[in-house]
Amino acid sequence: MSHTLAVGDAAPVFSLPDHTGNPLTLGSFAGNALVIYFYPKDDTAGCTQEANAFQAHAAAFEAAGAAILGISPDSPASHVKFKTKHGLSLALASDEAKATLEAYGVWTEKSMYGRKYMGVERTTMLIKPDGTIAAIWPKVKVAGHAEAVLAAVKTLQTTPAEPKT
Repeated sequence: MSHTLAVGDAAPVFSLPDHTGNPLTLGSFAGNALVIYFYPKDDTAGCTQEANAFQAHAAAFEAAGAAILGISPDSPASHVKFKTKHGLSLALASDEAKATLEAYGVWTEKSMYGRKYMGVERTTMLIKPDGTIAAIWPKVKVAGHAEAVLAAVKTLQTTPAEPKT
């Protein structure tokens, strides 16, 4: 059963295989901001557009101190094909068991043409270097989304420290 996370909550820890089968954990990204985008399926139109948009801005995210991680229920082998076909260097993690998708509240009941089924709600979360959630974008519309996330990442860098008294 999915639950809802909110800004300020601790990001759930995870350990998922990347496209090579090596584990990626929340701790793998410690010290950096992390953009996690949850997407339904490799090599579908919307998911490809979203991955390409994040890929196009990858250098800007890195310069702003943020890593990007895509998570879907696809297998590592599917991720290899997807990355190769579209020239993606983004980290992609496989959650075939859907435990991380559930922990982040993005494995939800969906409906298409009157048929109900379980699937990934396209969602992006920005995790601060301290492991707390800085921003959540539910039910993402792909056009302009990567740019909006990048703008939010840049505000993390420019947030002033508490004044010293």
